[in-house]
Amino acid sequence: MTIHADADPAQGSRNSMPPRPAWTRLLPLAPEGLPFVLIGLATTVFAALLPGLRWVALPLGLLTLFTTWFFRDPERAVPQDPSLIVSAADGRVTSVGRDDDGWLRISVFLNVFDVHVNRSPVAGTVREVEYKPGEFLNAMKPLAEEVNERLSIRLETARGRVEVIQVAGLIARRIVCRARGGDELRTGERYGLIRFGSCTVVRLPFDGAEPLVTAGQRVTGGVTPIARWRFS
Repeated sequence: MTIHADADPAQGSRNSMPPRPAWTRLLPLAPEGLPFVLIGLATTVFAALLPGLRWVALPLGLLTLFTTWFFRDPERAVPQDPSLIVSAADGRVTSVGRDDDGWLRISVFLNVFDVHVNRSPVAGTVREVEYKPGEFLNAMKPLAEEVNERLSIRLETARGRVEVIQVAGLIARRIVCRARGGDELRTGERYGLIRFGSCTVVRLPFDGAEPLVTAGQRVTGGVTPIARWRFS
């Protein structure tokens, strides 16, 4: 099963991403992580108040702290150079090269210790959102990008089409994408996340972009330039 959500250019006006909740200004946390944190906090307090369960309060508290840290969503200083394409995620570059369809493909693996918020690598209009169910192989395996559960957004930019793919991994079982067809995204703007280890792929026109990263390099979402447009 494949689910598409297309933008209709004839509709005229375009949408923008919904604003982030006001509380995120005080607590830099992905909104999707708040229920997990609140449940962990409530469970920890409940265990601490019951004499027979106090021994589990400490591990529950540590788990809650890890969950809060996992869903962290720090502010980022996004480069303002329009010729730059920034990383869509924090992590380590696993591959850079031309794929079978003739696109420049840059893959980044996120482990459980990385920030898991995904950001748009370029400014553009979301023309299509496509979800494909699949397997849950280790996201570091090249095959995972082709057979695992994944969600793609295809952006229309002034310099060509760009695709960003969120790939679920062995532990990650939930892809979140807030972008919809017709949304206007800014470079570095948050648009989704993947829970607990995953891979993010950026596909660019091969003749239109020059890679700036190599396999093994660490990158920061919304900050590290991973490629540069060859023409203005």
